[in-house]
Amino acid sequence: MDDLEKYIEKRKKRSPAFAAGFETGYEQFKIGLVLRTAREKAGLTQDEVAARLNTKKSAISRIENHAEDIRLSTLEKFAEAIGKRLTLKIA
Repeated sequence: MDDLEKYIEKRKKRSPAFAAGFETGYEQFKIGLVLRTAREKAGLTQDEVAARLNTKKSAISRIENHAEDIRLSTLEKFAEAIGKRLTLKIA
């Protein structure tokens, strides 16, 4: 376990509010990270994806960096723009 992980675990134990908020925030962060990673694996820049979606690079950046409350339709369009398809899993 690295220093950051140790800090997070200590903080979660001290603050129930932090622990609850952390899990939600982390899940939202992971969505953006998955999108960015998929785009990069497809060999595309944010500008290229924006052009395919008829939007601006700043919109793609927002999707990748602030994925909270992202619409399913937006995820589907993003996936299509990078040559992928969206699949969901409820666990």
